[in-house]
Amino acid sequence: HHSTMNISKSGYRVFSANSTTACTELAKKITERLGVDLGKSVVYQESNRETRVDVKESVRGQDIFIIQTIPRDVNTAIMELLVMAYALKTNCAKNIIGVIPYFPYSKQCKMRKRGSIVCKLLASMLAKAGLTHIITMDLHQKEIQGFFSFPVDNLRASPFLLQYIQEEIPDYRNAIIVAKSPSAAKRAQSYAERLRLGLAVMHGEAQCSESDMADGRHSPPPMSSGRTTSGHPGLELPLMMAKEKPPITVVGDVGGRIAIIVDDIIDDVEDFVAAAEILKERGAYKIYIMATHGLLSAEAPRLIEESAIDEVVVTNTVPHEVQKLQCPKIKTVDVSMILAEAIRRIHNGESMAYLFRNITVDD
Repeated sequence: HHSTMNISKSGYRVFSANSTTACTELAKKITERLGVDLGKSVVYQESNRETRVDVKESVRGQDIFIIQTIPRDVNTAIMELLVMAYALKTNCAKNIIGVIPYFPYSKQCKMRKRGSIVCKLLASMLAKAGLTHIITMDLHQKEIQGFFSFPVDNLRASPFLLQYIQEEIPDYRNAIIVAKSPSAAKRAQSYAERLRLGLAVMHGEAQCSESDMADGRHSPPPMSSGRTTSGHPGLELPLMMAKEKPPITVVGDVGGRIAIIVDDIIDDVEDFVAAAEILKERGAYKIYIMATHGLLSAEAPRLIEESAIDEVVVTNTVPHEVQKLQCPKIKTVDVSMILAEAIRRIHNGESMAYLFRNITVDD
């Protein structure tokens, strides 16, 4: 008699918060692996550019997973996610779990001058809209998990990228893992230790890394004429030496090796192209780039195509079909399997530990 009930016995549904084909691709892969149909909903922009979400089936009392991959227009994608989550909350879904493989604004997670920590704002908005849990991949900084008032599962892509290195890079034992800036050194070290390879770290002028953007919240404004020293005339803070970046140097020997640069996001590729040039000069004979999120904005495909880089390997957390058509050097690793498994485990109340086996705090 159960078959007559129109609610699926499993009690969960998977929706996509975006209707464009590029973005539903990952959602379709995940639902195929789970053996369920994608939830029926329509997400569209009205002619005045407002976002509308119509959920076309009952969600009452169910676990609802919303898959949102972030296309070029990131702000629309966020609004779609918020509106859909709120619609599901209003329609009495039991749990609303956001599956957001690449979490947008994750680079804006530190305070700068008179800016703000946008990532924290986004976390609060998602909670307000009704999300109760998030599954994401390789957050730009792991501490971002602390911005949320609900659980966050920060899955890792490194097992898939490591597998790619071992299976698809012939002669990978002659490779060396490279961090293109000291900030990427931790990730690179983790790769190097797992693959039992050497590590090289680049530092110096060519790239201005995000860790060096001024954090001087200039509270007392600079001295204006006609005013004495601001604040207390007696207070003399010690003067900080300005940073002087040396010309770019590579710590570690890459001569006669395959260089594999690892990072979490590849978006503006100028840094990577510059790094590749230097590694080539230092005698690396092949250059690969491994990154979880291939945003590859603007001119990236053309710049990669013209550069010394031999291959860029990214996962499908962000749709990048258009870029692949422009640049055959871009290769994709499919991570839908681990996302599908995370959904299955959360819905069945199973432990997630298996998905994090062998993953250390530093990964």
